[in-house]
Formats: sequence, structure tokens, C-alpha cells
Amino acid sequence: MLRRLHEFVFAGGKRGKPLSNMAMLAVLKRMGRGDLTCHGFRSTFRDWAAECTNFPREVVEMALAHTIESKVEAAYRRGDLFQKRRQLMEAWSRFCTTDRSRTLVVPISGRM
Repeated sequence: MLRRLHEFVFAGGKRGKPLSNMAMLAVLKRMGRGDLTCHGFRSTFRDWAAECTNFPREVVEMALAHTIESKVEAAYRRGDLFQKRRQLMEAWSRFCTTDRSRTLVVPISGRM
């Protein structure tokens, strides 16, 4: 049985609170990546899930902790899709850790 160690992937300094957006931005800046944003990571994940996987939209949206806009759908959805979200995150992990340095990229201009 899977045991949850933390409620959040990026736990904050206060119990039961996530790491704040500003703290995440400060980490990126210290890493020399002030050109990146937290929302950009979320957007990249969303695009990858939609374009490169067959995971249902509901699983992806729940992984992003998006609220359900339809009150009717929200009233009937009771599960947390935890196992499906876990599979999605495992696929994302494999994608993020795969070396693509040997991939051939062809410039759009056709010039090499």
C-alpha cells in the first residue's frame, strides 16, 4: 500500500501549506533561471499531457488541481482518480528524465 509522506509535492515551511509561488520563483532565480515561471511548468505539463499521451482530460485537470466548472459534473464526481493521476505523474517523470540530446531536430527553414 502506498503511504503518503506529504500532502504536497513542494511542502512549505508551515505544516499543511504548500511552498508559495514566490518561494518557487526565488528558487528558480537562485538557479539562474529567472526566465522561467511556475505557471510555465504547469502549462508545459498540460500541453504534454494533451499532445503526447492518451490520459483522459479529467485526470489531467485533476492532477493540476483545477476546479470543475460544471456544477452538475462537480456534484457527481466523488473520486480523486488517485491511481490514474499516479500513472500520469509516472509517465511525466519518464518524459522529464529521458535524454533527448540525440534527437534529430530539423529547422523549419529547411536550412541545416
